[in-house]
Amino acid sequence: MNVALRQVYAFEDLEPGMEASLARTVGAADIVTFSEITGDKNPVHLDAEFAARTMFKEPIAHGMLTASYISAVFGSELPGPGAIYVSQTLNFRAPVRSGDRVVASVRVVELYPAKRRVRFECLCEVDGKRVLEGEAVLMVPARAAAA
Repeated sequence: MNVALRQVYAFEDLEPGMEASLARTVGAADIVTFSEITGDKNPVHLDAEFAARTMFKEPIAHGMLTASYISAVFGSELPGPGAIYVSQTLNFRAPVRSGDRVVASVRVVELYPAKRRVRFECLCEVDGKRVLEGEAVLMVPARAAAA
């Protein structure tokens, strides 16, 4: 599969404060597909009748579907292809529903040169409301390896 590459940032190119984001609208088909891929068939995501009896009143997207948009920013925007997850913390603040436009954003917080690790602040928002927040640490290739 050929992928059109954007800017690829090497560890040496990164500085605290750099940020990137992307937006995705969650569709009902995305929720069903995510359920099929992961095997998470929790009816709060898939069954409107069941979800109506919960505090959410309607189906919600899987939290990890929302979190995966953060991974998409890392893999395609900042730092880009070649970066590898080391760790991720997630705090889910509000539900995401089909039709919601999620804006996932990451910001470089700290660099660890000895091991080429980068700590990022991670956020997802819907209509300006924070639905997910956390931190991630990624291993980012040096310039020679990124070329």
